[in-house]
Amino acid sequence: MTKSVLLVGVGGQGTILASKLLTIGLMESGYDVKMSEIHGMSQRGGSVSSQVRYGDKVYSPVIEKGGADILVSFEKMEALRWLNYLKEDGKIIVNDYKINSMPILTGKAEYKDEEISKELLRVKAKLIKASDSAIKLGNQKTMNVILLGSLVKSMNLEHIDWNKIISNNVKKEFIDVNIEAFKLGMNLVKGE
Repeated sequence: MTKSVLLVGVGGQGTILASKLLTIGLMESGYDVKMSEIHGMSQRGGSVSSQVRYGDKVYSPVIEKGGADILVSFEKMEALRWLNYLKEDGKIIVNDYKINSMPILTGKAEYKDEEISKELLRVKAKLIKASDSAIKLGNQKTMNVILLGSLVKSMNLEHIDWNKIISNNVKKEFIDVNIEAFKLGMNLVKGE
């Protein structure tokens, strides 16, 4: 059976690195994996999405609307933009974090906190403070690996040697803090 994972965020949040770590881990574990990524003005804080599909045999990397088993959003408003891709019984993990887009910064649009919060509550999103946790760890850039840990726990993928995957794919000086971030992310969704 093929599983579909959709990771979404804003440029600069590490969405692509998280999806690459996920893809490498799944491939090394023997799954057939397909990944596609979209960078929408990612260097300027635009929307970024990555689709990862895995199973015994995967024919396409593309997730249809209503086809994602899990949606992991690195920013709250992005969760709403991509919500129609989530299966009816799908899981959603959202970083409880807000980034003002250019239209909001220039006053052409507003960030509708209340509406976003109501919708996330309605879809039973698991809100985690990955950014706050990363700051407590001493490296805000580990937020993406915290979210990866939460994703792995939510999808029951703990059997993969994630310490090895992280060690082989991040800069040497950041291995320990990323492994710590990953474990922290797993603990944020314990017992679900």
